[in-house]
Amino acid sequence: MSQPYEEIIRGETLLRLAPDVRHEQICERLHRLVELCVAQLSSTRLLASRSVVQLAAGTMLRPDLALVTSANGKLWLAVEIVNSQDHRIDTVTKKAIYEEINLPRLWMVDPRYDNVEVYHSSPYGLALKGILASREVLQENLLPNFRVTIANLFKADASER
Repeated sequence: MSQPYEEIIRGETLLRLAPDVRHEQICERLHRLVELCVAQLSSTRLLASRSVVQLAAGTMLRPDLALVTSANGKLWLAVEIVNSQDHRIDTVTKKAIYEEINLPRLWMVDPRYDNVEVYHSSPYGLALKGILASREVLQENLLPNFRVTIANLFKADASER
């Protein structure tokens, strides 16, 4: 089990609850899949899970998965795996911050419903491109060769059965 961690949002320190086992399994699976694709890209770096990313003065978040550009370390994809015990921070507060900084890509992975919301930046903020579930495929044009069915992303590990 992981540990609780802190994030700073607009100067206020928030103690986040430790993610549960399923959350961590999904996070590890997603990291492995993305890491395989990023290894072939010199333009992108994958940060360790919940690395501190400073987005503005007084705002430091810890996305479950973060991709940054190699040239300047700018965040271009954040993945938030929704914690069912304190989901409002991920689904409302952090999403609003990502919209304010014009984040190019955001994935909201929701184990409560086994779905993924995919957002792209637009002139009007983050635009929902789709809500993927079951046999639908999560892919990203900026990550060549990245593909995972939603069912495989959320599948239970053998240790849970």
